[in-house]
Amino acid sequence: MRLLPRSIRGRDTVISAVVAVLVLSALAAAADILLRNMLTQGALEDAQFVARQASAAVREGALDDPIREDANGAALVQLVSPEGRVLKASVKAAGQPPLADLRPRPQSRVQAVTTCLDDDCYAVWAIRVTTAPDSPTVYGASRLPWVMTSGLLELLLALTVLALAALVAWTTWQVVGRTLRPVEEIRLQLAEISGSDLARRVPEPPGADEIAHLARTANETLDRLEKSVTRQRQFASDAAHELRTPITGLRVNLEDLAMYPDDTDIPAATEAALRATDRLESIVADLLLLARIGTGAAVQEEIDLAELVRAEVSTWTGTAELRTPLTPGLTVMGVRLQLARLLGNLLDNAERHTKQTIDVGVGRDDEDFGVASLIVADDGPGIPREDRERVFDRFTRLDPARSRGSGGAGLGLAIARDIALAHGGSLRIEDSLQGARFVLRLPLL
Repeated sequence: MRLLPRSIRGRDTVISAVVAVLVLSALAAAADILLRNMLTQGALEDAQFVARQASAAVREGALDDPIREDANGAALVQLVSPEGRVLKASVKAAGQPPLADLRPRPQSRVQAVTTCLDDDCYAVWAIRVTTAPDSPTVYGASRLPWVMTSGLLELLLALTVLALAALVAWTTWQVVGRTLRPVEEIRLQLAEISGSDLARRVPEPPGADEIAHLARTANETLDRLEKSVTRQRQFASDAAHELRTPITGLRVNLEDLAMYPDDTDIPAATEAALRATDRLESIVADLLLLARIGTGAAVQEEIDLAELVRAEVSTWTGTAELRTPLTPGLTVMGVRLQLARLLGNLLDNAERHTKQTIDVGVGRDDEDFGVASLIVADDGPGIPREDRERVFDRFTRLDPARSRGSGGAGLGLAIARDIALAHGGSLRIEDSLQGARFVLRLPLL
């Protein structure tokens, strides 16, 4: 059986109430002792005053009968013989037995005690008049406050403890409830988010506390999840869209071989099937690369952009003339294989459209010295301004310059753009006097 509630709000309330009761009870006990000592001390001082007055009067032989009380008449006074017989008394103490059984010794003529008579309790001060063996004793008594003898003081303190503990519990319930309200709103919103509606986000409370950090982290996680699901859906859509044609061609060739083996040019059919297989392999590899870019699976390293370009250009197999003005010492963080693939895609694209020369340059960006720029420019027909963003879409081919037969799968520039974005940079087509000018910008270390 659970002793505490299941909810954080309930547990915190119970714990705070228990702690409040324990602490306040200890304080109440200390206050009870302190108040009792103060009230008892005050009563003893009153009793001492009237007892000393009466003792002095006895020694001077001027003690009245009945004994005169104090000004407010609250104290009792008795003169008692050594045998315990009341010799004289104040009006209120007349007819009463001795106020106490206390008999001070000759060596210490004064003693104090608290005692109860009938329903009242008193602080009693006993003074031996002289040191003689037959000396009488004067008793002065002051009534203790009723709040001490009736238990009312303890009852008031207990009620105060309970009231304050209840106030602490109510305050804790309200404060914790208000604190956890954003958490409940986040929980309700997360419960409504499904795989088909990942665009929704949880509410972010203002401030910089733990709950605000939780909400922001949840939204960042939802952002990554939405991007991942979108990437998977795009992969499925792209695969279904682009693989249909080569698979259909491959199937037609194989059916011809199976149905008309004697009438089919087997070497030509085999060559066509191999071309379709190569195309399938290329498309699948590109789609898998697109699905992996930006997932964090690859380890980044420090890369000198000029050295990367120099290494890739040295192994490039294109026929166009390359001009490479490179600025060394520009270091970026990235995945070497992915940046090499980006450069290779840009070079392949430029090779298909250039007339003679391709310029590949590396330097600092003209607008921001904290950014490195990689420029690949050709001297071909260029790309119209209205198509400069569309060419980065998947499977986009601009007619008549590009086609399925000569332009590839239409994934090269899409892969290049995704690699640039995954590295915190950008890839755009900018104005040039001739041809297409692709500019990659990456933040420098």
